[in-house]
Amino acid sequence: MGAFAAVVNGNAEGTTYPESRVLIIITGGTICMQPSAGGLVPVNGFIDNAMATRPSFNDTSEKVKLSAMRDGEKITIDSLRTPPSSYSKHIRYGALEFSPLLDSSSISSKGWTQIATAIKENYHLFDGFVVLHGTDSLAYSASALSFMMQDLGKPVILTGSQASIFALQSDAVDNLLGSLIIAGTFVIPEVCLFFHHTLYRGNRTTKVSASSFEAFASPNCDALAKVTGLGLDVNWSLARRPTKIAQFRVTEYLDTAHVACVRIFPGITPEMVDSVLRVPHLRGLILETFGMGNAPSGVDGSLTKAIRSAVERGIVVVNVSQCANGFVSPLYAPGFALGQAGVVFGHDLTSEAALTKLSYLLAIPDLSAADVGERMARDLRGEMTELATPSFTHPLADDDGRSSAAASLQNRLFGPAEAAFAALGYAIQAGDLAAVVEILDADDVGGGTSSGGIHHSRHQLLQRADYAGNTAVHLAAVCGANESVLKELLVRGAGVHVRNRANNTPLFLAEKMRNGGCVSLLKEAGAELWVEEGTGRAS
Repeated sequence: MGAFAAVVNGNAEGTTYPESRVLIIITGGTICMQPSAGGLVPVNGFIDNAMATRPSFNDTSEKVKLSAMRDGEKITIDSLRTPPSSYSKHIRYGALEFSPLLDSSSISSKGWTQIATAIKENYHLFDGFVVLHGTDSLAYSASALSFMMQDLGKPVILTGSQASIFALQSDAVDNLLGSLIIAGTFVIPEVCLFFHHTLYRGNRTTKVSASSFEAFASPNCDALAKVTGLGLDVNWSLARRPTKIAQFRVTEYLDTAHVACVRIFPGITPEMVDSVLRVPHLRGLILETFGMGNAPSGVDGSLTKAIRSAVERGIVVVNVSQCANGFVSPLYAPGFALGQAGVVFGHDLTSEAALTKLSYLLAIPDLSAADVGERMARDLRGEMTELATPSFTHPLADDDGRSSAAASLQNRLFGPAEAAFAALGYAIQAGDLAAVVEILDADDVGGGTSSGGIHHSRHQLLQRADYAGNTAVHLAAVCGANESVLKELLVRGAGVHVRNRANNTPLFLAEKMRNGGCVSLLKEAGAELWVEEGTGRAS
């Protein structure tokens, strides 16, 4: 994995590196299978059998027991630690295994609930989560979990492999090590899928190959990050950020029992579609149509009439394209007719995302069919591209075409990105909300990419840290001069779980400085003390 790989035996004498904690949730899949007389079967004891013996996963340091939760009970689990990565950080990790381990073709909403519940119970104990999962239904699970988890503030990364980790030639080590390092190093608060050196938004993925190591694609959305020879190239401008102050919560039920999916094909009859629409207790249907959302209307419009009748009975019908790229639109007459019949246009949703999103919305109590349809057509978790009205002028531009904040920063002696963060720090210290807003609104601070390949933008500004590892939220928590400044940072997507070089969270610093208003605001946004801070061992 080039520069991204863990550095084995690379410690300078006396050098200590910070460590983060990641929980691996093992559901099964090819990655943890071994050969048997009856073919490949999943086996227990994955960490001991597959990871403890590999230097990239085990620096042979002193073993530490980690606190964890399983089914509401406090437990301790064994842990291992990676050597320091190229980001000068150890990843300490432990695992929870499903019992029994599953082939991913057998996963259901019950399994999704198990995964989501495990993350919810252990959310305050770990910095990130990696889910090992079979590839067959991996895109479905990633999509489902993205809707089940609301106001997520930590990375959840699903991965697997096309060959067992015990095979001589396998993609398993790269996929697992990459997922571990990303989950323990970067605060990308999304449900992601990592495969073949690429980090995708989970609800944008689909499996495109049954055997190739490059098994997944995200046809209508760029990758969140890619592993290169220089490290991890993160597309921070694409990564989703919180836009409201709220604590992490989980919806533990999806109504998959009352949804169906029908793929339109040449010669399909109205009777076929109508028979599905009349399945007892059916509440929703995903209609996979030709091209931009077209389907045959049938003789005298009989197929369209069957769909219209179902919509009138309260069944939500969602139109998605069979094509990998593009979106559905009422541009052509057949698609327009479906829209007139009450069918919801699913934009560029994948079938996996459409099915799980519909199941999620149908499980919300007291949500009418009309409300479900309205939300299906609206982006909830980055799963679809909403069409925007073009803008031909910069809303904050001066007469010379530059924003005032960006123009003033260009005259500084150091780089624009560093200057912007320094200016932001002084504005936070002064409690100057107007200046904070102006600096954050300065478009494309720094331009281009950093030496590590990370894109600079106003989104990246909220990710930057000073020499002590303090982010803007750390500074606001310490200063406490103006709570509205902290609130502005939070609603723009600044993270509350990042720790500085002393391993301190913003909440710890706010409590230490007795900034009660900041403490309350951070807790409202889901902030929690890191496990070491909670036991009084923080620096």
